[in-house]
Amino acid sequence: MSVSMMKARVAAGVLVCATFFAGLACGAEPDDYPNHPIRLVVPAAPGGISDILARLLSDDLDRTFGQRVLVDNRPGAGGNLGAELVAKAPADGYSLCLIQFGNVAVNPHLFKNLNFDPLRDLLPVAPVASSAQMVVAYPGLPANNLTELLALARREPGKLSYGSAGVGTSTHLAGELLAQMGHVKLLHVPYRGMGPALLDLTAGRVQLAFVGLAATKSGLDAGTLKALAVAQSTRLKAAPTIPSADEAGLPGYEFSTWFGVVTTGGTSPAIVQKLNSAINAMLKTDAVGRRLFDSGMEPLIESPAAFAARIQHDYVKYGAIIKEAGIKIE
Repeated sequence: MSVSMMKARVAAGVLVCATFFAGLACGAEPDDYPNHPIRLVVPAAPGGISDILARLLSDDLDRTFGQRVLVDNRPGAGGNLGAELVAKAPADGYSLCLIQFGNVAVNPHLFKNLNFDPLRDLLPVAPVASSAQMVVAYPGLPANNLTELLALARREPGKLSYGSAGVGTSTHLAGELLAQMGHVKLLHVPYRGMGPALLDLTAGRVQLAFVGLAATKSGLDAGTLKALAVAQSTRLKAAPTIPSADEAGLPGYEFSTWFGVVTTGGTSPAIVQKLNSAINAMLKTDAVGRRLFDSGMEPLIESPAAFAARIQHDYVKYGAIIKEAGIKIE
């Protein structure tokens, strides 16, 4: 590990862990929390995976706490607008944010003029679910696994293209990670969302995409897309016929999009623990497990401290990918 990487890892650890443990000195939980509705900010437009998870959380926490949990969609600026709203809210546990990993592990590296610090001002509560990225290809591409894909990319440097939902998104970074680990050059083609990218993929105008199962299942079933691998060391339970990256020829290639709940920095640790326990109990139910399975996701059950460590790890990991690739938001 380089000196710069070690410094980045230490800095990330200090920021995230200080945020979590600072809350331990903030006093006890009010006995009647919650005694009025809770706002759950979703920093994305309605629809998609974030909305599925937000509705699950809202319905379950409504029943658990006997108080309304109101979903508030606040898209914009790569998710920064909604996250900032919660970062600057009162530290009382009544403002929650359903983030995805990019809000805390990617955006701090890409947006240099944020009005808040995602690692300092957002307090980890609980992760909710993860969705491993898949390497999917145009059916006519002469490669059926990652070994063949990398060999093709080496024969034609920079000619194989992949579509993404935009610069700095998970669908972009997953492609950059594969290129870095495989020592190949791929052509990145950013779109305004993954829908147009997948349309061009099925038409053969780009050859690859790095995206979750939920967005590709219909195309895979219809044969308009083919899967080369899932970006993790084990097969997906929801798609057991698709090989893992280790099996397909690139061991160690792992890229998952995760979603989780955070609240305002400085919130009482007792409130954070109460929320964490309720969310983890929800994730253990069969009904929620089936809903996640059907959407190509898997539950993540962790303590607030473990979630903080996850954020720290990913902040370092994706910062290194961004730096090596020279990715910038124009």
